[in-house]
Amino acid sequence: MKRIAVLVSGGGTNLQALIDAQGRGEIINGSIAAVISSSPDAYALERAEKAGIPGYVIDWRDYPSNRAMTAALVDKLRQLDIQLVVLAGFMTILTEEMVRAFPNAILNIHPALIPSFAGPGCYGLHVHEKALAYGVKLSGATVHFVSPECDGGPIVLQKAVEVLPDDTPEVLQRRIMEQCEWKLLPQAVSLFCQDRLSVEGRTVRILDK
Repeated sequence: MKRIAVLVSGGGTNLQALIDAQGRGEIINGSIAAVISSSPDAYALERAEKAGIPGYVIDWRDYPSNRAMTAALVDKLRQLDIQLVVLAGFMTILTEEMVRAFPNAILNIHPALIPSFAGPGCYGLHVHEKALAYGVKLSGATVHFVSPECDGGPIVLQKAVEVLPDDTPEVLQRRIMEQCEWKLLPQAVSLFCQDRLSVEGRTVRILDK
């Protein structure tokens, strides 16, 4: 059984999707062992408490740099014997020490079809604002392994939704969360925990059971 840590900063809707999937028995050979927040005020910590999952705070304001915070986070993850790290709305940029500590064992969910609308500055509503401004007909979500390049790691799963003429960034965000993010992230986590993801360069292959 692989021990999973979910890293959060805010409301924790993707965390809730993982908690719900775990409750339904959909995360095979894995269990959420910890929720770690970069903010003591994150509602995601309340979600963890309600689910009986230990919550921890590593407040970015307590550290002089992202590198120092990353080092503290790696230490905590090692203390907790974590095998998979999931970034679920974690708003602090981690330095390369995290990737070195957990190679091909950090999953992130991005609210667009990478490589579109990805990279520095593309987070939250900004992603959907950019998609609408560009006039794309499809958007969606991507689960990928984390690499030193922002949003640049190998892609695990993607799912698309139609962009409708009257969409606002908020409406598009909600559709992508409901139809893509909340489905893809638990699926990718379960595949990892079953040792069914094989990384070959930039390609992630899903192995048969």
